[in-house]
Amino acid sequence: MASLLRSPAATRAEALVERVADAPVLMLGSAPEPGAEATPPPVEEPSRALALSDVIAVRSGPGEALIRLAYRIGIPGHAIAAPFRRPQATRVTATVESPNRGDRTAGTALRTGHFLIHGARLPIASFDFSVSAHHAPGVERVVHSFGWLADLAASAPRTDGAAVAERIAGLWLHAHTTPGKGPAWEAELAGLRLVAWLVHAPLMLGGNDKGLKARLLAAIAETAGWLDKHAPKEPAGFGQVAAWAGVVAAGLLLPHGKPRRLFGEAGLVTALGDMVGEDGGVLSRCPAAQLEAIRLLTDLIACYAAAAVTPPPALAVMRELLVPPLLALRHGDGALGCWQGQGAIPADRVNAVIEASGVRTRPLAQAQGWGYQRIRAGETLLQFDTAPPPRSKHARTGCASTLAFELSDGPQRIIVNCGGAALAGGQVPARIGQGLRATAAFSTLVLDNANSTAVLLHGKLGKGVEAVELDRRQIARPGFREATRIEAAHDGYAGRFGLTHQRILTLSGDGTELAGEDILVPTSRGGKRGKIGFAIRFHLGRGVEVQLAPDKRGASLLLPDGRLWQFRLGGDRGGAEDITLHAEDSLWVDGDGRPHATEQLVIEGLALRSGGQFSWRFKKTG
Repeated sequence: MASLLRSPAATRAEALVERVADAPVLMLGSAPEPGAEATPPPVEEPSRALALSDVIAVRSGPGEALIRLAYRIGIPGHAIAAPFRRPQATRVTATVESPNRGDRTAGTALRTGHFLIHGARLPIASFDFSVSAHHAPGVERVVHSFGWLADLAASAPRTDGAAVAERIAGLWLHAHTTPGKGPAWEAELAGLRLVAWLVHAPLMLGGNDKGLKARLLAAIAETAGWLDKHAPKEPAGFGQVAAWAGVVAAGLLLPHGKPRRLFGEAGLVTALGDMVGEDGGVLSRCPAAQLEAIRLLTDLIACYAAAAVTPPPALAVMRELLVPPLLALRHGDGALGCWQGQGAIPADRVNAVIEASGVRTRPLAQAQGWGYQRIRAGETLLQFDTAPPPRSKHARTGCASTLAFELSDGPQRIIVNCGGAALAGGQVPARIGQGLRATAAFSTLVLDNANSTAVLLHGKLGKGVEAVELDRRQIARPGFREATRIEAAHDGYAGRFGLTHQRILTLSGDGTELAGEDILVPTSRGGKRGKIGFAIRFHLGRGVEVQLAPDKRGASLLLPDGRLWQFRLGGDRGGAEDITLHAEDSLWVDGDGRPHATEQLVIEGLALRSGGQFSWRFKKTG
């Protein structure tokens, strides 16, 4: 197999770059057409991002370059934009009409006096907004980013929602009088908050409390100034992009904003290049972060339209690059797979963001750099994680999921991952969030109950999988459609146990059969002596009924809509002893943060330290 850590970008990226007039073109590798044999790509640096600023740099004449330099060294914007005039008072200079829409249900809950976050209802009246309060990360994110403003706007006319927005904003401002103190002043949340304030300014500033309006305008100016200083210091990732987006939005919609805008645009384009891999997948490998990035760019481009300013071409190009990899993680029901701590984000939420972006494209079948392989055959869809987990510096809620897969038949999910670690603190208890990041929470092989990559606190990851080998090809069978075969191997267990995990998945051309093989390969000649416990877990979709076969070598899986699949173990034990197949309780978290009791099939036994081979098969029979 050809070694792969990160792949070149797909042809789509090349076409998008070529659309921008006079921009230098980055020549990128082509993705194989369906039915064609994939050519193994060359080895790339695993953390290498798409240097978008090298492809489409922010172009400016000497005058704009001088303005940007002056603002960067600390000369106030009004002194640059209007040096002989009195500075204008802070105001929002244009009304933004963003195509993004919030969650109407969450907005209705706000009007009845509750935050609705990850399925949990939190009373506004008793919510602790103080800087010393400790809430689940997901709760802090929604409250402090003012992401709830979009939900409120979607649930009622502006005149009805203004009073609710005033109430919450007043409570928040009272608790946060000092910039930089508390979790609300993480650069990511501050950037998102400023964009939300400016995009939803009519809702925020449309109430009757003139004193609150003055405080809000002062907070907008204060936050913009704080971000001017802190955005350049933020580490690469979505947080840095959000911080720079706040700077740019303020430059577009506040008086004397041109110097700030020019300063922010240069930082934003560089930050986008540092956040996104070569095929358009964010380096956190998180589908929710991918969705948020698309939504943020749509809001920001709407700010440009409101200010009647042409946005840098890089913003539209980046948004188009972000969509195809995200679509690759949609199942037949339109919702996303459960990867890197996220639940199955529902179809309506994904559709709303994609429609608002205006991007019309197809899923990227081989998001190799992002690390997710997608096969569609008939009504069957397979998603396969074939890359190392994100580096700790990029991880949001990092999970040890390498070589896990999900399988769906039409709108029905057959094999899933538990998901939901990022949603812990709502209906998912915070105490089990760490467990949902473990390898055992994914449909893959586990050795000695150990994670393939170390799961650390605060969403970070430690040592484990460093390299993944990958080979994808079409297999011709006389009289049948070509099957797709993906072979991947990771080194996460090599250091501790001297074994490499190799997984081979073959999906038939008509989608009625998935053949799998898990192989343990010794890293040294002959391998070590002794045995080691292993478990191959297949977490089942919600509502799937399991009936074990009398010989304990197979099971029937009845899907909620009546479709029937059979699971069978291979006949060869492949160097293992005491192999058993049984069903256990499991958990699946949906995209709204609700946990559901499910089941899982588990193959367990003792494998020889010198290696082993275990085959299995899913077949549709009705």
